[in-house]
Amino acid sequence: MQRVVVTGMGTISPIGNDVTKFWENMKQGKTGIGIIEAFDPSESNVSVAAEVKDFDPKDTMGRKEYSRMDRYSQFGVAASVEALEDSGYDVESNAENVGVIVGSGIGGLIALQDGIEKMLDKGPKRVSPMFVPMTIGNMGAANISMKLGSRGTSLDVVTACASATNSIGEAFLKIQNGDLDACFAGGAEATINEIGIAGFDVLTALSRNEDPETASRPFDKERDGFVMGEGAGILFLESLESAQKRGADILAEIVGYASNSDAYHMTAPRPDGSGAGEAIKKAIKMAGIQVEDIDYINAHGTSTPTNDSAETASIKYALGEHAYNIPVSSSKGFFGHLLGAAGGVEAIAVIKALEEGFVPATLGLENTDEACDLDYVPQEGRKQKITYALSNSLGFGGHNAILVFKAWAGE
Repeated sequence: MQRVVVTGMGTISPIGNDVTKFWENMKQGKTGIGIIEAFDPSESNVSVAAEVKDFDPKDTMGRKEYSRMDRYSQFGVAASVEALEDSGYDVESNAENVGVIVGSGIGGLIALQDGIEKMLDKGPKRVSPMFVPMTIGNMGAANISMKLGSRGTSLDVVTACASATNSIGEAFLKIQNGDLDACFAGGAEATINEIGIAGFDVLTALSRNEDPETASRPFDKERDGFVMGEGAGILFLESLESAQKRGADILAEIVGYASNSDAYHMTAPRPDGSGAGEAIKKAIKMAGIQVEDIDYINAHGTSTPTNDSAETASIKYALGEHAYNIPVSSSKGFFGHLLGAAGGVEAIAVIKALEEGFVPATLGLENTDEACDLDYVPQEGRKQKITYALSNSLGFGGHNAILVFKAWAGE
């Protein structure tokens, strides 16, 4: 079995359109949440979101390329270009053994709304011939593959808010088993438009808080829903053998992964935490470590009433008393909830935390819910040595996905 390492990262996010700016803003406690600018939210119950700022697809793509992509695909391609540049890998020399496993929870929702509006306004014959290629969810992965020349496995994993974490995990397994030498893995999402906000709002999933500073407040007793985010987070994974052979800079190692289903409810997790809790236990077992070895957990932590209490229960279910000894933080106060891309961006936060020994804060947390009684690192991050960290993602439909990352010590 091959060991699997991370040698490149790339992101387009509400707090920075490259990894360096993204991480600096996390360390400084700067949020990317603000009043919605993509459309006039005055008729909506929801007025805040975490939007990507100053993104220009021309920085990484030609006009012919990006004009045929929905915004989510543009994000995915741009983040993947950064990840490849960061890794220094020569894809062309080994194209058949380099894959792309990049998920999206919803796909091209912006192009979908635009196409339907055009059809209703001007008739079906005026719908763009690029409507289908721009809306289908697999085109994020497909466009990355075409842009960067990778000809190995190309997949779009769709497990709602667990999509990116499942994508990274499945890429990890394929490299571990020798099916691929390397893989772009993560997620991309762009759903901040009228139908995206309205759909999640009527589901009572979104915060109606009008204050950008407190709308996302994971584990807080006043939390009332998540804040929609957008962007992409992409890791470049390869076998340790490949990375060492070419003298690559290794950022972290993936040592454990598990996924399962709550088999319980369309949108709510199991209240006792047994679903995600079992996935955590399996990921730790795969890593070959004990629960006491876990130093930090990057929680799914959406800021919804049901998720945060159930995730707390799942952590205690899996880790027992050790759950009270380690920091657990949610990153969604920084960049909102990126749905299918959340796990990709959060994996980058975990890897940077491992590299620098810094636990990011849970922004927005002021008054902890009695049902959420762990160390959630409120408001300010802290310095701490981290060797093993978990990254949790819990998706609508009961999809649970857990990754275990290990700090790289030059071994």
